[in-house]
Amino acid sequence: MTIKEIQEEIIDEFSMFDDWMERYEYIIELGKSLPLIDEVYKTENNLIMGCQSKVWLHSEIEDGNIKFTADSDAILTKGIVAILLRVFNNQKPIDILEADLFFIDEIGLKEHLSPTRANGLVSMIKQIKLYALAFQSKLS
Repeated sequence: MTIKEIQEEIIDEFSMFDDWMERYEYIIELGKSLPLIDEVYKTENNLIMGCQSKVWLHSEIEDGNIKFTADSDAILTKGIVAILLRVFNNQKPIDILEADLFFIDEIGLKEHLSPTRANGLVSMIKQIKLYALAFQSKLS
């Protein structure tokens, strides 16, 4: 699936919920289903700066696509990471770099997060794009 198609799927899923309490519960459930990151990647180098809670993000390139694993010590943040990884995991670096993340506004995610969590969301996206940039420059 393309990044655009995945985002449209997420928008459809979130449209099924009537209010934000149900959406928060869904985000938390997504966090619980996030595959565990290998403990060896829970290092200072993989911590995302700018997040209130601890978020570890590891990436590697395989067959031209980036594979991400992540974890957080906060359950809601873990759910947000799970959504981002769903969008970006197993995508080509150039597609990640050129992605227009319209789903965040469409589902109202940023406006329903506390300012510190919204900053954390931006930091997570920035880090994902930095990994994509690094891998893209290696591929070029």
